[in-house]
Amino acid sequence: MPHSKNYRKSLDLIDRSKLYTPSEAIKLAKETSTVKFDATVEVAMRLGVDPRKADQMVRGTVNLPHGTGKTVRVIVFAAGAKAEEAVGAGADEVGTDELVARIQGGWLDFDAAIATPDQMAKIGRIARILGPRGLMPNPKTGTVTMDVAKAVADIKGGKITFRVDKHSNLHLIIGKASFTEDKLVENYAAVLDEVLRAKPSAAKGKYLRKVTVTTTMGPGVPIDPNVTRGLTEATAEA
Repeated sequence: MPHSKNYRKSLDLIDRSKLYTPSEAIKLAKETSTVKFDATVEVAMRLGVDPRKADQMVRGTVNLPHGTGKTVRVIVFAAGAKAEEAVGAGADEVGTDELVARIQGGWLDFDAAIATPDQMAKIGRIARILGPRGLMPNPKTGTVTMDVAKAVADIKGGKITFRVDKHSNLHLIIGKASFTEDKLVENYAAVLDEVLRAKPSAAKGKYLRKVTVTTTMGPGVPIDPNVTRGLTEATAEA
């Protein structure tokens, strides 16, 4: 499918032979956004791991200091007092068996799922639906918990999860094109710190191999993967 004239014009602004600093790349990504709506800004990372091996799986969570800029729809599997806590915290849907049945029927109008430990046996019936979409509650990401109110607040406030795919790639949202450059760089720095912290001890060779930032339907801008420190200070100085 051929790209639009505006896309090709934006692509001409990017030096494909150059690796940009995070602040340079983010500024360029904002400038080359071609859509008329507030585009999402996403970072893609290629990691030097083999996700087929359990000891090289990369996954985790990160709290974006400035949020994602999007309204996150959160459901909670809980009953009784915990269900009331979830409702009070702003969960979009709360339930048990009836929520499982809705998902079995094809309903997937949500971005994150949280569960109390006692509900996990029921959720096991829809693991094949939630798992491939990255929606399965998991203790490692803080989405299987008795403190459902905090979990809902964290996710609504900008907490995101990440998990390397079978091609060794990570895709993470760091905000919207309407965010200031400073806010996007700070969100990127938070993501980068957490991804580096999640490096498996079994991973050999170069870990962070390629990083690209892009906006919705916009061209990718390559970021120098070796620039991992002092990102916010560099932006402030600029």
